[in-house]
Amino acid sequence: MGPLDGLRILDMTTVLMGPYATQILGDYGADVIKVEAPSGDLIRQIGPKRHEGMGPLFMNTNRSKRSVALDLKHPSGRESLMRLVEKADVLITNIRPKAMARLGLSWDALEPQNPRLIYAALVGFDQRGPYAARPAYDDLIQGGACIAHSFIRAGQQPSYVPAAIADRIVGMSAVNAILSAVIERTRSGHGQRVEVPMFETMLSMILGDHLGGLTFEPPMDEGGYSRHLSPDRRPYQTKDGYVCALIYNDGHWERFYRELGQPEMPAADPRFASFNARMAHIDEVYAELGRIMVTRTTREWLDLFDRADVPAMPMHSFKSVLEDPHLAATGFFQDVDHPTEGPMRQMAVPTTFSRTGAKPERLAPQLGADGPAVLAEAGLDPKEIAALVDAGVLTLPKEA
Repeated sequence: MGPLDGLRILDMTTVLMGPYATQILGDYGADVIKVEAPSGDLIRQIGPKRHEGMGPLFMNTNRSKRSVALDLKHPSGRESLMRLVEKADVLITNIRPKAMARLGLSWDALEPQNPRLIYAALVGFDQRGPYAARPAYDDLIQGGACIAHSFIRAGQQPSYVPAAIADRIVGMSAVNAILSAVIERTRSGHGQRVEVPMFETMLSMILGDHLGGLTFEPPMDEGGYSRHLSPDRRPYQTKDGYVCALIYNDGHWERFYRELGQPEMPAADPRFASFNARMAHIDEVYAELGRIMVTRTTREWLDLFDRADVPAMPMHSFKSVLEDPHLAATGFFQDVDHPTEGPMRQMAVPTTFSRTGAKPERLAPQLGADGPAVLAEAGLDPKEIAALVDAGVLTLPKEA
């Protein structure tokens, strides 16, 4: 059993931010019931797939869950959901608050049904501000949270990080907030509404690095952490590829140059002689390292960094990382057999617990695969469930 065994989550989220959060909760042992529209979560359609609605992005963000497909616009669909709410510990949604209110599923509507409910609303923007009703997507939040601007400061075209970094980070923040509210409930006995905004959450992370001199009033500079914004902060090209290394503190530099046969360095060069000097000349420091790195192969550099105890990693591709020896030793990638999709690879839960388990007990479900079982647990009898199916309110897998 995982550390969250016994915690029941109603997951009314779609795409990535919310589903990533609920997958983490499910991996830790919570019973996550994914409530989907009859058409299913949009990301079911993304990427190569063996069967409709079972794409890799969905499958890698929705394991450890059960799926119920309900038409919440139909009165009996909403009534069925309310039966689930009565027994839930947490409801998490990234549907915009006004839309939830139109469905009669706002916090104010649900609190009387279940005063112990933790109602987690993942929103684009703090609902007290003028952006409250705006839609929010990862690309927009990356731009608004200064990520695209940071590429300009690093001498590049404005860009987005090529991953849904805002969705993932805010999803993890939501897990923290939800579990904090659950802990507080053990003291007070009461649920509460928790709001996790994408924009403000991402800004708090990015500006933690880059607010810089703008921290002070009057400002001391234009903001930005110089090392992170150096145009030469990137993997170093070697004779035959690339290597990632961070020669950071004084000890790193002394051992690095000793391995190069230049023990008089870095003390002999005032740009390299101290941490403050290196930060003041960071572009020159990185450029010099770039000139040195092309003189040896990636393997030679990795061996040298290992001897010098300097942090370094190979620069993996999506394919080469599957063969990483460390990940092989820890069993991070696991071959599993999905009941409908066949052989596939999944990633292990990265966190380990010394006493309680933390592993996915379920692979990603087909749309509506668990509807009858979940509704039966909520107290609906077979005739009621059959009537929901006949009315098109409860969707079952096509194979059923």
